[in-house]
Amino acid sequence: MTESVTTLPPTRSTSGFDIKSFLTRHGAWVALALLILFNLAFTPNFATWQTLNVNLTQVCAIVIVGVGMTLVIATGGIDLSVGSLMAIAGSLAPLIFLGKLFPLPHPAVGIALAFVVPVLVAGAFGWFNGWLITRLRIQPIIATLVLFIAGRGIAQVMTNGNLQVFKVPEFQYIGLGRLFGIPFQAVLMVVIVVAAGWMLRRTVFGRQILAVGGNERAARLAGIPVVSVKRKVYWISGLLSGIAGLIVIARNSAADANLVGLGMELDAIAAVAVGGTLLTGGRATVVGTLVGALIIQLVRYTLLANGVPDAAALVAKAGIIVLAVWLQRQNQS
Repeated sequence: MTESVTTLPPTRSTSGFDIKSFLTRHGAWVALALLILFNLAFTPNFATWQTLNVNLTQVCAIVIVGVGMTLVIATGGIDLSVGSLMAIAGSLAPLIFLGKLFPLPHPAVGIALAFVVPVLVAGAFGWFNGWLITRLRIQPIIATLVLFIAGRGIAQVMTNGNLQVFKVPEFQYIGLGRLFGIPFQAVLMVVIVVAAGWMLRRTVFGRQILAVGGNERAARLAGIPVVSVKRKVYWISGLLSGIAGLIVIARNSAADANLVGLGMELDAIAAVAVGGTLLTGGRATVVGTLVGALIIQLVRYTLLANGVPDAAALVAKAGIIVLAVWLQRQNQS
């Protein structure tokens, strides 16, 4: 009689420290901590309010757009149109509050409309992206490429390609104002990150987003409204792009359809990848996107503050993305 032997799978030691596993899970946080420590030790005037303010104001728009990008990527999609939607919103707002589109009964009416209408218009274009993807079944990278190209053209047509310079403190509060000494745009950024994080973790819609990205066919069989979920995430991405566009023009006291949001889609995707959201969908972390955006901004600041040309920051950014994707692959294996 032969005796059956059951072989148990090898178990990982609970007493040892697995540095590879730790880095795959917390690599973004480790990188951020190392960057901060390096700058504290070697970069003059890093630990000042002025430096913090500069980095915060540079990163807020990226994080806000990145939150929308996180939701889109979590469903297995991509949104290349975010920069162009920023340009549309940023071009439309001054036309409204300067009274170039229609007469205003009171300046306050124009300012209120300039906060609402451009964001809703950007959201409508975002929904259009979702419609192209779900109705016409166009691949997300192709569908959003349409507005990536046409959207900036729309913004340029609206303004005849002219720079719109303005000084309207009530509107510019979104980009230059302070709340209890903290830049208002940073407060708005934190609110958006917290709200999106709560939505992903605590709501049915958040679980549906992750289910669609994890396995769309299984999500359909489970009764999840896949079409509705996809259209909503692109709509949200459009809305957040519109908000970011308003922040940028308010901060610059000018709207340039040629430059507002230029390259933002790449920065947002990089922040999402570095932050730990799977580019294949099914898992997302908006807090990670915030960390990823901070890493990218601090790398650029560190290089500039230490005399390295700005072009080197682009190379460093590419290297960071490659490393982030590699860590994701290690985590999946």
